[in-house]
Amino acid sequence: MSGRGFICTLILVVVLVLLFFANLFYGSADIPAEAVFDILLGADEVKESWRFIVLESRLPQAFTALLCGSSLAVSGLMLQTVFANPLAGPSVLGINSGASLGVAVVMLFLGGSVGAGAFSVFGFFSVVAGAFLGSLAVLAVILFFSALLKSNMMVLVVGIMVGYLASSLISLLNFAASAEGVHSYVVWGMGSFGNVSSDVMPCFALLLAVGLFVSVLMIKTLNALLLGERYAENLGVNVKMARLMILATVGLLTSVVTAFCGPVAFIGLAVPHISRLMLGSSNHDVLLPQTMVLGAVVALLCNVLCVLPGDGTVIPVNAMTPVLGAPVIIYVIVNQRKIQYLN
Repeated sequence: MSGRGFICTLILVVVLVLLFFANLFYGSADIPAEAVFDILLGADEVKESWRFIVLESRLPQAFTALLCGSSLAVSGLMLQTVFANPLAGPSVLGINSGASLGVAVVMLFLGGSVGAGAFSVFGFFSVVAGAFLGSLAVLAVILFFSALLKSNMMVLVVGIMVGYLASSLISLLNFAASAEGVHSYVVWGMGSFGNVSSDVMPCFALLLAVGLFVSVLMIKTLNALLLGERYAENLGVNVKMARLMILATVGLLTSVVTAFCGPVAFIGLAVPHISRLMLGSSNHDVLLPQTMVLGAVVALLCNVLCVLPGDGTVIPVNAMTPVLGAPVIIYVIVNQRKIQYLN
């Protein structure tokens, strides 16, 4: 790792730790800082209501934001590398819409529940399986057209159209569903890092950890694909198998995040570009780990900003992520030729 990359990563890790604790100290309920410290250290002389809020709400929410941010950012980076398209991402390519359709089928058609805190084992796996199958279906379509079409822009357009199609099917399911089911799905669709309880956290974290671990194992393959498929094949990379593995990993990460937190937008699209601009390089040896950390930083920051000062009202995550992500994407589009992606 270069000196610049080491310094950037070190700064991001420090910011990550600070934001993680900011998520524990700041929230809709006003809890003194010393009380939060006492709760984290296991002291007994603390209000039970405060203990419950910190340990059962803020702490799982902070871990959820950390894991979701890392997962979405890494997913966006891998998709941008595979499709050689700076505008590729889980949301733009319709993967979020596919996962949302899978969740809509489970919740609105099959009568599943979105209340993560009350998930039974069956309910947990049914929602995740629905999101995973929905995202894989969209990925399969995109992979087919990526082999059929030579233009990356056309593949992007296909992804957008598939997203519109999935949204149309979701609208039909909403039309036929009960009022309670529609309300639950709409609330879920606004995005929130607070849907994962401490009981569900181990399974949720394990699934995302597996996806992130596989993405780290794919670093050399991603570097080879970055230089072109023909070059990768000359290095002994099985391009078709590599694409399948990468897209399956993206499907796992995106589906788990979408199932519990809703279709969180812009993190997967914007964070990889911020990492490239910070490093001045597209070497995945340093880019992927930094993107993972930066994604967690952005998600934790959004989670803090979602708590409005004053009355403590909590706004949806998807009301905040475009504020941070949209300017980055506009900058990338305007300055695409000036940005050096590979050193």
